[in-house]
Amino acid sequence: MTGIPVGISTCLLGKEVRHDGGHKHSRFCTQVLSRHFEFRSICPELEAGLGVPRPAIHLREYQDGLKLIETKGTADHTDAMQGFIDQVIPTLADLRGYILMAKSPSCGMERIKVHNEDGNVTRRDGRGLFADALMRHYPLMPVEEEGRLNDDTLRENFIERVFAYDDWMQNVAGDNLTARALIEFHTRHKFQLLAHSEKIYRQLGPMLGDLKSEPLKDIADRYIALFMDAMTQRVSRGSHVNAMQHLMGYLRDSMADEDRKVLMEQVEAYHRGEVPLVVPMTLLRMAQRREPVDYLHSQKYLTPYPDELGLRNRV
Repeated sequence: MTGIPVGISTCLLGKEVRHDGGHKHSRFCTQVLSRHFEFRSICPELEAGLGVPRPAIHLREYQDGLKLIETKGTADHTDAMQGFIDQVIPTLADLRGYILMAKSPSCGMERIKVHNEDGNVTRRDGRGLFADALMRHYPLMPVEEEGRLNDDTLRENFIERVFAYDDWMQNVAGDNLTARALIEFHTRHKFQLLAHSEKIYRQLGPMLGDLKSEPLKDIADRYIALFMDAMTQRVSRGSHVNAMQHLMGYLRDSMADEDRKVLMEQVEAYHRGEVPLVVPMTLLRMAQRREPVDYLHSQKYLTPYPDELGLRNRV
């Protein structure tokens, strides 16, 4: 089975491509995520021709925009980087996500230092040139920095988004777009949407109510933009409880009173922060397997990604 195609900064795979000849090996990426993701590695600075080792570079702001300048001196590598970006960005359309190296003037996703013409830091809200082009060209693609994946909530959110985006790209996007495919996607992800953003959840249902009111592609484009926006929002314990209570409504007739009582106790314990999400979710899945409800069988909220990742053990 081929993994989900995901881009990654080459140094995170342990390759010695950084300016000082070193790497930033992420064992979580190479030992855990590599079981499910097929990584496509890119080092923009190396592939733009800057070599290894190479002089350190940073972003400087001029009247005509940001430039990639060596930290010691005035050598300008902006054109080389832009040429590489223009060449590679169109080839990344099949990726389902991207993991970037933080603090890099090429790959940093946020909080990158920006210097003035004299080389002094003037702000810290920049974005690496490659990362900026990637995120502007593919606004729906889940993108995250490796360091932020050490946060349990951000890690779970990013991986959940990658699997949802992969579902869209495989089953709805492009030539696969039909009214049925769009509605089935929405049905599969309904409870995920409810958990992430009840506001957007209530917008998307009516949007699919009349699929003949305008071109289907226009509706689908608007739908997936809102869907991926919802998925970026962190899920609070209260929102998870709300989604689980909705799920329990479908199991009401099939659950014994004692089973329902135990499940409710664990949902409440989760709400209080006493147990992780995996505890009530496991009980819900057991109840669904014992007395299957067709509508719940396809719900991605119950299994948004492989269990072996253990992501719900820590949120």
